[in-house]
Amino acid sequence: MRRGRISYSLAEMAWLKTNRMMVISDYHRAFQAEFGRPDVLQVHLHGLRKRLGWKVGREPGRYKGRRVKYSDVEISWLRDNCTLPIGEYHQAFCSAFNRQDVTAVGLQGMRKREGWKTGRTGQFDKGAVPWTKGKKLPFNANSAATQFKKGLTPHNRRGPGHESVDEDGYIWIVTDQRNPWTGASTWRVHKHRWLWEQTHGPVPEGMVLKCLGDKANTDPSNWEPVPIGLLPRLNGKSNRGYDRAPAELKPTIMAVAKLEHAVAARRKSKSERTPT
Repeated sequence: MRRGRISYSLAEMAWLKTNRMMVISDYHRAFQAEFGRPDVLQVHLHGLRKRLGWKVGREPGRYKGRRVKYSDVEISWLRDNCTLPIGEYHQAFCSAFNRQDVTAVGLQGMRKREGWKTGRTGQFDKGAVPWTKGKKLPFNANSAATQFKKGLTPHNRRGPGHESVDEDGYIWIVTDQRNPWTGASTWRVHKHRWLWEQTHGPVPEGMVLKCLGDKANTDPSNWEPVPIGLLPRLNGKSNRGYDRAPAELKPTIMAVAKLEHAVAARRKSKSERTPT
């Protein structure tokens, strides 16, 4: 239910009108101290001032939202001197025409709207000589202490042999083999795959290495190549939970999954050979 409009006495209205220029928080606090009206909130006094059209004397911006007007003489001067840097442009214009209501931002916007070119692209021209050419920076002990010296190795460099563990529990190792994708002198790979391929050669196409026990155990005997299509039968929606199963049940789960995969592959092969 909407509450009714708050009533004020003649004395309260006279006080509110006299002190309307105050900031709303001070206005409300002083009113409460004077009349003790706990039912009157800041929002009530703010709304009252708006309804009665009482001006508080504070304008959000004297020229905000209003386009500044220029005479024909001023426009001609602005066009003829548009190549000046904005700081000099603004200062020279205000001095020439005694305009205190014009800002540098306003003049910059006007140049853009009118399409007046300043001749500056913001780019280095071909053959331009940097102002620092031939100059040597002065020695500074504080900056010299943190500068790289010839032969130093960055503190975050990870050379061959460095190991790390990802969020899934797999161990990665940095090898001294050249990265075939980036050409870098080192290559970060899964440690279990690296060790398995050192013993058995490349993983066959269409196969992946499945952990038989703990992922932290990267010994090749703990990893077995299985068809990619077998993985959903181990950990898919059927969710036998191979990775979470007790060690004594894992061989059985693996055997059943392999049997089902083989049966499905045979049926698929048979259906492909059967003419329609």
